Amino acid sequence: MNKEFLSIKKLIETKGYKFTIQKRIILEELFSADIHLTAKEIYSKVKNKNIGLATIYRTMNLFTSIGIVKEIHADGMSYYELKMYSKKPLHIHFKCIKCNRIIDVDNTGVEIKYLKLNREIEESKKLQIHDANIMLIGLCDKCK
Repeated sequence: MNKEFLSIKKLIETKGYKFTIQKRIILEELFSADIHLTAKEIYSKVKNKNIGLATIYRTMNLFTSIGIVKEIHADGMSYYELKMYSKKPLHIHFKCIKCNRIIDVDNTGVEIKYLKLNREIEESKKLQIHDANIMLIGLCDKCK
């Protein structure tokens, strides 16, 4: 187990939960995913390991509640991305209305403007922003 897994295992156990083989397998899928996954997509990847869909939903709810993953809502669907150890704690998403893919908007210039906007809002409204959900919607390069 790498140090990220050990750290997450410790976090789960500190919160009073067991770090089961099912949680480890689901976590491995999240670490290896290069896209945002739904619970059903995770299930399709792990069902041959005798992990049921209900276990996926329970695990994703747990992972979300303790800050391991971020749940992104779009068009009545929940998509999940690894929040811990993500090198992009604050970023913008784009959802294609044709293929339903969710894409991270990776653009340093846009990210700097986004962080400045967060700081401006915090200062002007006396708030402390911990997270944000910005979803741009349209057609991806493959679908347009």
